[in-house]
Amino acid sequence: MSARVIAPRRRGFLFLDSHPAGCQRIVDDMWQAVPAPAAGAQQRRPVALVIGSSAGYGLAATIAGLKRAGIRGIGVCFEKAPDRRTGTAGWYRTAATAQLAHQAGSDMRFLNGDAFSDNMKEEVADLLERHYGRLDYLIYSVAAPRRTDPDTGSTYASVLKPIGTAHRTKTLAFDNDVPVIREVETAPAEGDDIEQTVAVMGGADWERWITHLSDRGLLNDGFTTAALSYIGSSLTAAIYRQGTIGAAKSHLEATARALNERLDKECGGRALTSVNGAAVTQSSTAIPGIALYVGLLRGVLGDSLVPPIGQLTDLWDQLTGTAPLKVDDDGRVRLDTWELADDVQAAIAERWHQATTDNIADLADLGWFHAEVQCLYGFAVPGVDYDAAVETDIPWPTTT
Repeated sequence: MSARVIAPRRRGFLFLDSHPAGCQRIVDDMWQAVPAPAAGAQQRRPVALVIGSSAGYGLAATIAGLKRAGIRGIGVCFEKAPDRRTGTAGWYRTAATAQLAHQAGSDMRFLNGDAFSDNMKEEVADLLERHYGRLDYLIYSVAAPRRTDPDTGSTYASVLKPIGTAHRTKTLAFDNDVPVIREVETAPAEGDDIEQTVAVMGGADWERWITHLSDRGLLNDGFTTAALSYIGSSLTAAIYRQGTIGAAKSHLEATARALNERLDKECGGRALTSVNGAAVTQSSTAIPGIALYVGLLRGVLGDSLVPPIGQLTDLWDQLTGTAPLKVDDDGRVRLDTWELADDVQAAIAERWHQATTDNIADLADLGWFHAEVQCLYGFAVPGVDYDAAVETDIPWPTTT
């Protein structure tokens, strides 16, 4: 047994440990937030693969898929087991998700490893053949700093940089839990920064997954795949949508169009990108300006801000036909309209330009934002006793 009291220790927005009980409570709360399946919903449990199933929108896709769409299948993620330190938060969230899936009567297995590798693709294909048969849905939600190309062995690294010129922006930091507004400057992309970022965060790996599963004969008739994406505000565009990450997102969307044509011919299937709204995630907190933007967004919208679990419930309803599929002129499912409404963006822009260290507490919902960052690691979760010892050596869910 390895029960102990876990106190939050962090560097900036990065926490060194995670709290198992807090992570489980977060998953439980997300599950409770998903409505039961609609009346007359399909009786057959569709087979789904969620790549990036342990955090952020991928976790929301897994939980919403399990409860709302009744999926069974496989989740793939890359998490660290408990050792001298606790396991990663995603390790504990996956254990909690597997428990809920079992209680709901859903056969959901989770694989831990490098989703970019062909070995993982082969392991998933083998598991599908043994236990599930052909695949109905694939949700792709991967954010990673590096990717090794299985064909060449080359390792690519993604960067967060503007394209063309340096970009200076306001950003939010917490110095000893005191909110501070600073200006930071990010140097522009140089050399092969754009190509490297596209190689990691673009559509190459998503397409490789589809090809691998198709070659194994594992795509069902009418197979649907969706890659999760983000556009965001003009306030963050220079570092995001118009920067190196934006180039990768454009490549992802171009890949969706090519895959859509291909799948239509192969199995009457389709490929989409789903443009999600802003959220506090481990990836987003690393982007200059995003923390400030999301805090202001919450300050403007309050409880009207739609969390990832609400957005992904909407996505599953559209994918399964419970609700009409709504796409824009570029064929993208838009789950971000609440965020990009003109009045919302105008209000955020006004607060953005006013924001200083002295007044930021009046303009942004900092209490909510600070709690959301801690919740990423299982801390500051209502209803959890953080003075009590908690078991940290929790096993990975069985895949047999």
